Amino acid sequence: MWPDRRLIDLFGTEFPIVQAPMAGVQDADIMIGAAEGGALASLPCAMISPEKAREQINIVRQRVSAPVNMNYFCHTAVDADPAREANWRKRLSSYYTELGLDPNADINAANRAPFDEAMCALVEELKPEVVSFHFGLPAPALLKRIKAAGCRVIASATIVKEAVWLEERGVDAVIAQGAEAGGHRGMFLTEDIATQPGLFALLPQVVDAVKVPVIAAGGIADGRGIAAAFALGAAGVQIGTAYLRTPESKVSGPGRAALAGASDASTVITNVMTGRPARGVVNRVMREVGPVSPDAPAFPHSATALGPLKAATEKLGRTDFTNLWAGQSVGMGSERPAAELTRSLAAAALARMAELRG
Repeated sequence: MWPDRRLIDLFGTEFPIVQAPMAGVQDADIMIGAAEGGALASLPCAMISPEKAREQINIVRQRVSAPVNMNYFCHTAVDADPAREANWRKRLSSYYTELGLDPNADINAANRAPFDEAMCALVEELKPEVVSFHFGLPAPALLKRIKAAGCRVIASATIVKEAVWLEERGVDAVIAQGAEAGGHRGMFLTEDIATQPGLFALLPQVVDAVKVPVIAAGGIADGRGIAAAFALGAAGVQIGTAYLRTPESKVSGPGRAALAGASDASTVITNVMTGRPARGVVNRVMREVGPVSPDAPAFPHSATALGPLKAATEKLGRTDFTNLWAGQSVGMGSERPAAELTRSLAAAALARMAELRG
């Protein structure tokens, strides 16, 4: 019934839907629900240890028999710049004073680790059906080991040039990430967020430029969006924001309230939260310091000084300093279990495509 079954055959899933990896707001629970609903379940691994990743994958394997995706970042790690960090703390000092916090206190460094030898060894051990990457691909030797372990490899592209680059290096499918998408821009051959295409412009051009299946990502939150993606040549979709309000998500109480009240105009692309452009629900620090600030330290170090502020305001029931990543479809969200959401998305997409066929 799906017009393109390449992704279903590649992943071994019931539906051509990828549950997007959402670091910090999900664990195995969403994965289990998405897998039970027929989607490819994804675990974000950039902010957790190999031990934690192993634990989460084992939980999923024990609960459901379905393919899984382990997701990693491939940025080039940079050391914190003491001078820039000090300037950033100074920029945020009034918030520390307001909340009764010491701006000079020691803070645990933000953790967003790029894919490395330890994580590659874990992939070889666990053999997930799919491994996905953001910000490019790992070193050729590591990528070769992943493929030798029998894993399918997919990665994000924000422009056609990135999609072609990924295909040339052997990915099994490309994720075309439009500007509408929540979370970090997957860009790695450009840093110009002003020129990132929207999904409707990007998707058909990527489909024309590569032979591998293309997964559409960005602003897709219902059956109409899925059907539109297939009409433009996609073989599947990646959906994240729609899962944020499921009971399985780990979004905080204040965060859930912010999501429930969000609209199409509630998100912006910002660098103040982590030092790298990402789309999220507008909060106080985005409005007052950004959304894009030259003062923000390089990724991921901008997040370090924001940590105490986030913790303090969340205790007060606010999201002033919370990086609530979400796409422009955030206003279309609803509160349904992940399995039910997944199946309803697939059913609505198939129904819409049947209507269009007449």
